[in-house]
Amino acid sequence: MDPGLWTCLFAYTTFLVQLTGLTSKEAVAQNSTSDGQDLGKYVVEGAMETFKSHLVGGCASSWEEQMGAKQDLEKTLLEVSMSQENLTVAHQDVQTLIFRIKPKDFRGLNISSDMLTINASMKTQTRHAMSFPAALTERARALPAKEMRLACIYLKASCLFQDEENSSLLNNDILGATLGGVSITNLSQPVEIRFWHNLSLADHFNMTCVFWKEGEEEGRLGTWSTLGCNTLIQEGIVVCQCYHLTYFAVLLQISPPTLNEGLLVALTYITSIGCSLSAAACLLTACLYHCSRKKQQNFTTKIHMYLLKALFFLNTSFLVSRLLASVTAAWPCRAAAVFLHYSMLCGLTWMALEGFHLYMLVIRVYNLYIRCYLLKLCAIGWGLPGLAVMTIFLINKQAYGIYSIETSSPHINETMCWITSIEVHYFNLIYLSGTVLFNMSILALVARQLRRLGVNSPQQKEHSCRDTVTVLGLTCLLGTTWTLAFISFGDFSIPQLFLFTVLNSLQGLFICLWYCTLRCRSQAGISEGTSHPSQ
Repeated sequence: MDPGLWTCLFAYTTFLVQLTGLTSKEAVAQNSTSDGQDLGKYVVEGAMETFKSHLVGGCASSWEEQMGAKQDLEKTLLEVSMSQENLTVAHQDVQTLIFRIKPKDFRGLNISSDMLTINASMKTQTRHAMSFPAALTERARALPAKEMRLACIYLKASCLFQDEENSSLLNNDILGATLGGVSITNLSQPVEIRFWHNLSLADHFNMTCVFWKEGEEEGRLGTWSTLGCNTLIQEGIVVCQCYHLTYFAVLLQISPPTLNEGLLVALTYITSIGCSLSAAACLLTACLYHCSRKKQQNFTTKIHMYLLKALFFLNTSFLVSRLLASVTAAWPCRAAAVFLHYSMLCGLTWMALEGFHLYMLVIRVYNLYIRCYLLKLCAIGWGLPGLAVMTIFLINKQAYGIYSIETSSPHINETMCWITSIEVHYFNLIYLSGTVLFNMSILALVARQLRRLGVNSPQQKEHSCRDTVTVLGLTCLLGTTWTLAFISFGDFSIPQLFLFTVLNSLQGLFICLWYCTLRCRSQAGISEGTSHPSQ
């Protein structure tokens, strides 16, 4: 046979042997990968079965055993061997998803119950989803680990997270997440958790996003907390925006009587129109004052101008906060809420300072000199609210965010950038109560003093009409119309809402009209005096 032909046959045989060897190695590698994945899934299923055994009979086992099984499951999810990028194990009441992520390359992750392969018995389960922002790993990037585990757990076992109040949860659904066993808090972007629900529930319950806070002492029950979580109600969905990782749920509470949607629309229009008119009037009056050649330099007029500026900030920031509530980014809405809170406290503080100045002029009368009087009033009027708001923000910046005003219809709600913390609302209530109580006392003393002067006046009727106008003007100036916030009961609640909305949204306009009336009267008196010098 030709030697060239033998050479070709030998080369072809060698190539077949090498190809067969490579194919065998690839098959072994594939089998090894598949075996590793099956082993990891087997380990997770074992931990899940152990965990589920403690949930039988409504968590019949002891609290220590339940917590131990939960911690073992979490540890297994973070340490189990994985050869692929993710691992999913879904059972009836417990579902787990594990992801291998690289902190430096992480660009966000969206997961949903729709991703799970479920059998026919699990198709009645409610839908849920979680969305993790890129900011989730911003602190983890400084750690030496090049890869971390993101473990997500779905539980339908509210008995495991039972607090002292025996709270009810939406569908008994609980979603949890942990990243490499590291504490993840104060994220710059929120984690979004979505819970689908039956629409009829919204007619009977308030739904609030909460997270589980473990008991501080061993063996003590934990609590559901709203701190750091915002609640958005959409059609058939509750969206929770939280700035940390833990276990999340939606708390169900029997809702108090809700506002009628038609009433909310009417109040919204009245507020928008009133705030717009007040803001325009305050701005126009302040501009006329600063541009006037005969600008009054007395303290009283300057204090009026400071109050008008505070009300201008309040009305403008209120209008802006409603617009920014629809912005996707969290920081513009939070900034608007902070400035709105600051403006409101400034307005209340300057109302109280108006009352103090009125007391000095009408009641005390003598020994009025106070060194750097106006400077000290400005330090209190602008500085005290700033200190209060800054302290609240540094303690808990999640106290400001999207605030939802719910109505009897689950689809018609009003959102604005405002305070989301109940503790800060209590602080505002105390601040308002102190201002109103102080100014009501001052107003009563001034009315008494004017009545005493009117009795001794020969023109008693004319003096009485003038005093009535003065007292009405002072009522707006001192903000005593805010007392309507404390009068809401029975059949008077709806008229009270309209009175409060109309009077306080137009407060800036009323003060401007009152100030212009006094100014015109003062100018008329001066003109009359100069035209009759002999009198």
